[in-house]
Amino acid sequence: MMMRGACSALALLALPQGAMAAADAGAAKAILMRSVAIKTVQGEGQVPKLAAYYAGVLKAAGFAEADLVITPMGETATLAATIKGSDPTLKPMALIGHMDVVAADRADWTRDPFVPVEENGYIFGRGAEDNKYDVAMMVATMAQLKKEGWKPRRTVILLLSGDEETDMVTTKALAGQYKDIELLLNGDGGGGLLNDEGRPVLYQLQAGEKSYADFEFAFTDAGGHSSAPTPGNPIYRMAKAIDAIAAYQFPPMRNALTRASLALSADRIGGDVGQAMRRYADTGDAAAAELLSTRPEFVGQVRTTCVATMASAGHAPNALPQSAKVVVNCRIFPGVAIDDVKAQLVKVVADPSARVKTLGDPLASDASPLRADVMKVVRDAVMARAPDIAVMPGMSAGATDSLYFRALGVPSYGVSSLFMKAEDGFAHGLNERVPVAGIWESLEQWDAVVRGLAK
Repeated sequence: MMMRGACSALALLALPQGAMAAADAGAAKAILMRSVAIKTVQGEGQVPKLAAYYAGVLKAAGFAEADLVITPMGETATLAATIKGSDPTLKPMALIGHMDVVAADRADWTRDPFVPVEENGYIFGRGAEDNKYDVAMMVATMAQLKKEGWKPRRTVILLLSGDEETDMVTTKALAGQYKDIELLLNGDGGGGLLNDEGRPVLYQLQAGEKSYADFEFAFTDAGGHSSAPTPGNPIYRMAKAIDAIAAYQFPPMRNALTRASLALSADRIGGDVGQAMRRYADTGDAAAAELLSTRPEFVGQVRTTCVATMASAGHAPNALPQSAKVVVNCRIFPGVAIDDVKAQLVKVVADPSARVKTLGDPLASDASPLRADVMKVVRDAVMARAPDIAVMPGMSAGATDSLYFRALGVPSYGVSSLFMKAEDGFAHGLNERVPVAGIWESLEQWDAVVRGLAK
């Protein structure tokens, strides 16, 4: 089945030159559909299977075995595919995306999340948006470039991680191995916005992202029989801590990325929100920050956010709880230390008996410089598909594979080719989907960006 999928995609790639654009779109769609069908959820052990499928597509397009490297890492894996440049003095550039997806319960979905379906102009399936759409576009682009015999001056390496949605062990390994690259282009960041009529109105190049950190607050007590309540009930203490965190807002912050994106978006958003965006971008107006913080789509651009995401407590319905704990997930503004956020949360909770620990080994990174060459090439590629579109730098509220590369000083940019309506974004949610109509333009965009920065 896997080989039939690869062959069908490559057959489309092999159509005559005059049909190249249509063939590219057909090949990319076939790759995307096959990708969604491989259940690359943590614990399923299917990431190596998807890596092998992509490697098969690339090998059939002309990649040598030596230029395709699959590295198993436990149940997951990474894939690296290289097109060698002609000038060894130039540092390589890399494209990156991730093969894994978050879990999805069939009972909650209208359709089976791992049986891709094309319906009403969309492809439905878990991972269709995050991140298999742009991974498919990058694989199809690299296959086409190799098939054409393209010879860049700068080496181009496609890197695919295998656990971006969970532990990011593969991401860390790739960043360590490829830390000497010139720049990183990430298909899992940035992207375009369509209006209600389906016309492109805005494109954001992601040049920074908030740091990710989880903190656990644990509360304990001796417990006892439920008929004799005590004042030290860990569940009550945990509830107070949750309420305190819910009521607290970190101070508003701005940087060059958020000022630029808010200012450029203000007129297009319009109304009270647009005016608030303008005031906050220009002056840091506190009232404007408060208004923007009421909107889920903008609060992440204004301040560090922390929210309770998991809780557990008790051991029996007729016993006083001996323990309770809550996990608080934070998305931290660039330039803010993770330990400083932890210290502030401890102050907000104000319970000396709480045991607080940082989960895992979170990593902070600063924004990447707005390089003129990257901005020009991406702007030109995006405006080729939408001449009147606004192209702006921006900051992502979530973390991506770029985190580890930025932390090592590698300039990293989210340059997704996916254009969507705001109401169609269901990444990590139910009935995830992507529009089919933009596939050809996505391939044109990736082709122009790769050629433009590797020439």
